[in-house]
Amino acid sequence: MQTLGAKEAAEALGVSLATLYAYVSRGLIRSEAGAARERRYAAADVEALLARKEQRREPGQVARRALNWGAPVMESGITLILDGQLYYRGHDAVTLARQSTFEAVAELLWGQPFATPTPPPDLTAEGAPIERFTVMLPRAALLDPAALALSPAAVAQAGTRILLLMAGASAGSVTEALAAHWRLKGAPKRHALEAALILAADHELNVSAFTARCVASAGASPYGVVIAGLAALQGGRHGGHCERVEALFAEAGTPERAASVVAGRLRRGEGIPGFGQPLYPDGDPRGRELLTLAATLKPDPLAEALRVAARDVIREYPTIDFGLVTLTRALGLPSGSALGLFALGRTAGWIAHALEQYALGEMIRPRAHYTGPAPN
Repeated sequence: MQTLGAKEAAEALGVSLATLYAYVSRGLIRSEAGAARERRYAAADVEALLARKEQRREPGQVARRALNWGAPVMESGITLILDGQLYYRGHDAVTLARQSTFEAVAELLWGQPFATPTPPPDLTAEGAPIERFTVMLPRAALLDPAALALSPAAVAQAGTRILLLMAGASAGSVTEALAAHWRLKGAPKRHALEAALILAADHELNVSAFTARCVASAGASPYGVVIAGLAALQGGRHGGHCERVEALFAEAGTPERAASVVAGRLRRGEGIPGFGQPLYPDGDPRGRELLTLAATLKPDPLAEALRVAARDVIREYPTIDFGLVTLTRALGLPSGSALGLFALGRTAGWIAHALEQYALGEMIRPRAHYTGPAPN
């Protein structure tokens, strides 16, 4: 937990020390013992209290800023990002990636079993994984008589069908189906695939999760929720970032060119895809874990050279996108596989958000702040 000293916390809040202590006694700010019997105060609680004060003063401004990495705008019990770590329902996501199965994590996120009484339809499609998914799911929705059954058990069954369909399986393990499709042999490779799916499963209220919740709030089917999530995920500022990372690898080509390519992109005013995540100033734990897994399978000198160049030049760390691309390179998978893995893993999270939104029974319908011409 990141903490502040008493004077620092009081100054940040613009209050006296006595008022700070009153906030602690009322449970608004957590404190813990520090060095020399000095107490330290939770920085996150100070920030949250400041946000609440600002909301009371300028609710319109706070609402607008909340849409872009701002204050939380809705409650969710699925994912927590705290002190540089990622948790699924209180469980560390990296630990789950090391020890659990994707199906068990889906059950954790859904609060429902990963099981379905009937296999998904056999719907084959050509193209990269993300393209196949967007073609197959609308057809699958038409063939599923229970597509619009929105009880928790029915939604979980639909989620299972969707994941198995996307993985090309009729039953069993998503990871095993992917390993068979890509002809990956050996437990280490299957474990790496499983870890990638788990680490991609959810990430709080990102743009695709928010899109999924909006669609679910309208009463759409789980198929519609996932189709909407896929549409958002493909955007270049979200999961489509994986394709930009692949392009960075292709542009560099060799480890010797990595530093000059990074520097050249900066000179041209271009970003360095795959580095820097605002929610993890000290590094994305998902990217870090995926790079470790990739290195155990097959060291990648180019990936390491790009990582070092980005660290030295822009002082940023690898994101999940860079980790996924590096892992698919280590596994020898074709271009587009990183985004496919991202989509498959994140589908479990979209279904979890849909379940949560269905249970609320409320439609997400914010108001717009009109900036057009005045009425005549």
